[in-house]
Amino acid sequence: MTITITAFESAPDRGRGLARDMPVRWALEEVGQPYQVRLVSFAAMKEPAHLARQPFGQIPTYEEGGLVLFESGAIIFHIAERHAGLLPDEPDARARAIAWMFAALGTIEPPIADLQNARLVEQERSWAQERLPLVEERIRARLGPLSARLGEGDWLDGAFSAGDLQMVAVLRRLRGSGLLDAYPNLSAYIGRAEARPAFQRAFAAQLAVFTARQPAG
Repeated sequence: MTITITAFESAPDRGRGLARDMPVRWALEEVGQPYQVRLVSFAAMKEPAHLARQPFGQIPTYEEGGLVLFESGAIIFHIAERHAGLLPDEPDARARAIAWMFAALGTIEPPIADLQNARLVEQERSWAQERLPLVEERIRARLGPLSARLGEGDWLDGAFSAGDLQMVAVLRRLRGSGLLDAYPNLSAYIGRAEARPAFQRAFAAQLAVFTARQPAG
């Protein structure tokens, strides 16, 4: 059965690999599973056909046979459970890798999402400049313990896992913010993940969508 995922027809991240389909593509590349992509416009995302797959009108979605999934974290977990390569075989190590997936989405990502809102959506509000340092401090309060836990290791818990994939996908959203400058081991961690051939293939595939839609000349 062919796997089909959905992605932005016109990516708002301008090909930087930050759209939510990117970690799903990456996971599929890591486990060696072919997939096809259905590109959707912002208008199509609010139409009944897409809402039947994703009730909140977002991307990505995942279809395989009769199975339809939404939420990138849930999709990555399904891929990791179904195919070897992203979760350890040893039960305790497997549980720890899953815990890191939850930590990425539930602990690290929320203040990062707040930062993006503060800088992009709320910047014209009268209170925006007062709120921004508070948001940045909440991010540092998460990055410090994460940096300490990673230490000098290559990955969070032994070999690369879905926990690292999800964590790096979240941390990449801080690129250009300056907040990673104080944590060189986290910057190196991101760099190692981005150097993986599976990441490179996924990034190239997402970038190709953006590039193909640029005006000629």
